[in-house]
Amino acid sequence: MAIQLMNRLCNTSTLNLKTTSSHPNPCLSNTRRTRTIRVYAVSSSTSSNNARQLIQSGAVRPVRPSEAGALIAEEGLVLLDIRPVWEREKAHVTGSLHVPLFVEDKDNGPLTLLKKWVHFGYIGLWTGQYFTTLNPDFFETVEETVPDKSTKLLVACGEGLRSMMAVSKLYEGGYKNLGWLAGGFNRAKDGDFRAVEGSEKLEYATIGGVSYIFLQLLIFLRAVGNNTS
Repeated sequence: MAIQLMNRLCNTSTLNLKTTSSHPNPCLSNTRRTRTIRVYAVSSSTSSNNARQLIQSGAVRPVRPSEAGALIAEEGLVLLDIRPVWEREKAHVTGSLHVPLFVEDKDNGPLTLLKKWVHFGYIGLWTGQYFTTLNPDFFETVEETVPDKSTKLLVACGEGLRSMMAVSKLYEGGYKNLGWLAGGFNRAKDGDFRAVEGSEKLEYATIGGVSYIFLQLLIFLRAVGNNTS
């Protein structure tokens, strides 16, 4: 996640809708650890595949960040931010609704603690992301927040992968006027949305941990380069 953002900062990344949400690490040579990562990828790919089919068929509308602000104002799209709390606190679109698809896993059982330790070593330390679990109340909370299922919802997350999972769940639950923020907030630019709140830019809200330090260094070096050119 963070590596893709840094690549985009250097203008080298591309959006690939065929990529499922996973965090491969070349250092994971242990067979058991590798198997765990693969199980995660398979479990998330089912909803992602369903969402891709909905998008390709036209049942769900893909919306680029560059056009999202105008569509919200002109067509009455309601922006549904499904990112976890710690990402939204860094930056969010003013007036957007918030129902997280993933929440922090606060289970302290032996197995979960082991998973958290592995997660921190390979992911959390570098990205600042907590060890999460699917929000069991996600759909019910959306129903309470948006009871009218004919509402035009634009579902958004950081990279567009988690929102694909959310789109699949919402469509199956009866929400048929759905839009999907293609590429997520990571591809948003200044001015794409009328107002943004928080201490960071939308495009950097998913970055934390050690990766955030590298990001700030890259921004600084680029600024120095622009000033000297």
